[in-house]
Amino acid sequence: MINENLMQVRKNIEAACQKAGRNPEEVTLIAVSKTKPVPMLEEAYQAGSRDFGENKVQEIMDKYPVLPDDIRWHMIGHLQRNKVKYIVDKVSLVHSVDSLRLAEEISRQAEKKQTELDILVEVNIAQEESKFGTSRAEAAQLVEEIAKLPCIHVKGLMTIAPFVEHPEENRKYFRQIKELSVDIEKKNIDNVSMSVLSMGMTNDYMVAVEEGATMVRVGTGIFGERNYN
Repeated sequence: MINENLMQVRKNIEAACQKAGRNPEEVTLIAVSKTKPVPMLEEAYQAGSRDFGENKVQEIMDKYPVLPDDIRWHMIGHLQRNKVKYIVDKVSLVHSVDSLRLAEEISRQAEKKQTELDILVEVNIAQEESKFGTSRAEAAQLVEEIAKLPCIHVKGLMTIAPFVEHPEENRKYFRQIKELSVDIEKKNIDNVSMSVLSMGMTNDYMVAVEEGATMVRVGTGIFGERNYN
């Protein structure tokens, strides 16, 4: 099942790229494996997945030592400052940096472990009260402040669009994030590139790709529905 699902998602990404005149190689598919058991991740790995997204530090800690070491782990959930030290040398990208205080802690822990970490600044583009992320108005300033820190590199932006019935409803938000990334890119800030746009999930990743996503985070579309019990 996972193999077939992955093939379908990849085909969908290719179709969205074709529609937008993009190269499918510009888009990284992150298999969102939160709450999923190791055998399911192994199946996705066998089917070619190398990028896995987790929401919780504990799950990365549990899965990291038992899965192949060429996996790129993505921290996509809200990250608490007191948990940073556990994953700073294990993940390849933190998608969910939403404050200077969190960035400072990442920088501090990375320096301690003599490593460097790439991050994305999370923007709450739809200004939903239930979601984390900086505002569109404050994003550029936050990027500038984080860029001054050692051992941390800003690679782009991430957003979690609203959950909607019709993916088209989120197009405007994906477009706004793309515009914001272009505006920030124009500032030519040292230690900042806007090469990564992490947006789009199972429900709306094709629209996100059409609007410029370079990473899409697909869980249910690969692994099936989640059981939170």
